[in-house]
Amino acid sequence: MKKNMGNADRIIRIIIAAVLAYLYFSGTLTGTLGIVALVVAVVFLLTSLVGTCGLYSLVGINTCKIKPSE
Repeated sequence: MKKNMGNADRIIRIIIAAVLAYLYFSGTLTGTLGIVALVVAVVFLLTSLVGTCGLYSLVGINTCKIKPSE
């Protein structure tokens, strides 16, 4: 899998994931909305750690500044 996420994009996703997880575990977001927020947080965290976003691949977006060697 080619990396298609830049550092700024990855940092923003980690911050959003942390905020969503905090809101869920603090009880601010509950029920279905809380579960959806937690799932989004997990997806954001995983894609940030891997550096690849499947949706970016489908749409053709690449925020990574380093060009992959072909």
